[in-house]
Amino acid sequence: MEVYTVTVATGTSEYSGTNNYVFVTLVGEGGESERTLLDNPGLDLCRGAVDQYKVTSRSPLGSLLLVRLEKQRYWVEDNWFCRYVTVELPGEDKVTFPCYRWLVGDVKVEIRAGMGKICGLVGVQNTYRWAKWAPGIPRCIDAKTEADLPQDARFENEKRSDFEHSLQYLSISFGKSWNDLDDFKRIFWKLRSPISEYCMEHWKEDWFFGYQCLNGCNPRMIQMCRRLPENFPVTSDMVQSSMAPGTNLDKELKAGKIYLLDYAIMDGIPANIIKGKPQYIAAPLCLLYQHPDKGLIPVAIQLAQNPDLTSPIFLPRDPPLAWLLAKMWVRHAEFQVFQLLSHLLRTHLVIEVFCVATLRQLPAVHPIYKLMAPHLRYTLEINCRGRTQLISPDGIFKKVVSTGGDGLLILAQREYKVLTYRSLQPHKDFIDRGVSHLPEYFYKEHSLMLWEAIHSFVTGVVDLFYQSDHDVQEDLELQAWFTDISQEGFAELPSFGLPSKISSREELSTLLAVAIFTSTVQHAATNNGQFDWCAWIPNTPCSMRQPPPTDKDAVTMDMIMATLPDVSQSCMQMNSQEYEIDMKRRPKYVLTPSECIRQMFKKFSQGLKD
Repeated sequence: MEVYTVTVATGTSEYSGTNNYVFVTLVGEGGESERTLLDNPGLDLCRGAVDQYKVTSRSPLGSLLLVRLEKQRYWVEDNWFCRYVTVELPGEDKVTFPCYRWLVGDVKVEIRAGMGKICGLVGVQNTYRWAKWAPGIPRCIDAKTEADLPQDARFENEKRSDFEHSLQYLSISFGKSWNDLDDFKRIFWKLRSPISEYCMEHWKEDWFFGYQCLNGCNPRMIQMCRRLPENFPVTSDMVQSSMAPGTNLDKELKAGKIYLLDYAIMDGIPANIIKGKPQYIAAPLCLLYQHPDKGLIPVAIQLAQNPDLTSPIFLPRDPPLAWLLAKMWVRHAEFQVFQLLSHLLRTHLVIEVFCVATLRQLPAVHPIYKLMAPHLRYTLEINCRGRTQLISPDGIFKKVVSTGGDGLLILAQREYKVLTYRSLQPHKDFIDRGVSHLPEYFYKEHSLMLWEAIHSFVTGVVDLFYQSDHDVQEDLELQAWFTDISQEGFAELPSFGLPSKISSREELSTLLAVAIFTSTVQHAATNNGQFDWCAWIPNTPCSMRQPPPTDKDAVTMDMIMATLPDVSQSCMQMNSQEYEIDMKRRPKYVLTPSECIRQMFKKFSQGLKD
């Protein structure tokens, strides 16, 4: 009789333990052990517990192949999260079988040893299925809501509590406009975010406008301008007062010191209607100049793609309120592009493709699964919640954002048509946009350092498990994974730029680096600064309630206040930043937006009455 020492570790998050029956069977080359109930005196399989048991076999099992776990209901269903199982014979090395999954219902799972192995398991395509949420965007997981996801893809309970608390934004019914710009400070009661406070103080300044183009929440929009677009008829005389002494626009264009923000993708997007009132959208062009003393500054703004008498070119020398409102319109377009394209499409939806393919095609013991798993955690539930709570027909965007409703999907479809694999690789993206030598572009500098670190690490892992390009080509699970990504996830996108198959270790390393960079570095760049750059509403308004100005001399403060988001929209915009940012990443000294709003609400309501 052979006796094996089996250690079973239960998860540490809330409700990980179980009072259901759990059985274990060891499977080796020489047969199977006795099916053994995990039942020691006292409590077993509690949250965080590491329990030890003896499992017997009538004959030696030889090399262990897998551990079979079975859970059966006892009175009521009680899910169990198993971290790992270890098996030990006297005088032999301990073998670890990672599990890290929920056992839900009466279920049987078989787990392999933790050593990275190429080949060995069949995918779980029936559990994780592709679906098309809408035409013209990447495919996603087949789940109408987060409740339809397998338990292993769900938030842990602590994470779910944080996320659902963040969703409890205030639907304030006031449709009243603010009286003046200082009124927006009313929703900054006890604010403790240094960057947002700095933003509140300096948002009107041209240098700060330029700085946000480089290092704000959408730092990949700016591109070098060697030749002015035909639909942006800026003359040298118009911007001469913004040039450094001894130079002019033509010289600076040739010197590579002129840059462009072009929001042509916004042209013709249908605007939202909020509480029966139409919102407005513009598709601006903004010319910027890298001034030797002032840094990157805006020098000309046109609020439409087709220049005419109703779309003048705004300049820094214009009446101050006209220039300020023109910059607000650019920042409003920036809000739409960064939220829906840079953030949602180019990070969340792109990485969901990798997530679904990984869960469908790679077994947990596969080295690429192990490499990717930490960077895909929570992706499916976050995206499901986004589709049902943020961008759905009755979601937050419909309630507060000018592109809410039909506009957001049309905007995402336009961007998806031009999305390329090359643009997801930062070193190539910076070259293509002509910004490799732009000074004080900290996003670029940090991105390149992190890209090199990620790519170097991934290359080391790939080279460890694949001794040659031929090994990559012969890994059927890997090739099936890649086919799922290219032909299922990114379907309807023939110009994306992926090869037909992965043929080399270098191609695999680059693809993995793109996935990890997108889910970590790029997502952090667009997600983590939302509160800092968008909480001061005039700096990045979510919607505009009046059309773009057509007469520079007619712009007044009353016009600006009637254009900016009203009280209700402002509160919801501020609170939605809390929803979208992972609360566990927020510094403890920051009072969350919903807490700010709740604590000031009584005072604010009284102020309106007064």
